[in-house]
Amino acid sequence: MGYRRRDARPRLALWMLVALGDVVLLLLSAGVAALVTLVVVVTLAAAGVAAWRLSRRAAVTGTDAVTVPLTSRRNA
Repeated sequence: MGYRRRDARPRLALWMLVALGDVVLLLLSAGVAALVTLVVVVTLAAAGVAAWRLSRRAAVTGTDAVTVPLTSRRNA
């Protein structure tokens, strides 16, 4: 009876492994120049994403914070 709740869909990790295998086969057939190009492209993409996230974080936080004086709590 436990088979009803079993998720039979393929996992994302399986497709990632297949894609990784394809990349490895392409690199073996293309050579070291393709490996260097791939590393450069991945590094630039990661740096771009990091810069974009940092700029969005600075825009969300902002420097125009409004300060509100704290009031003491009354003891009930």
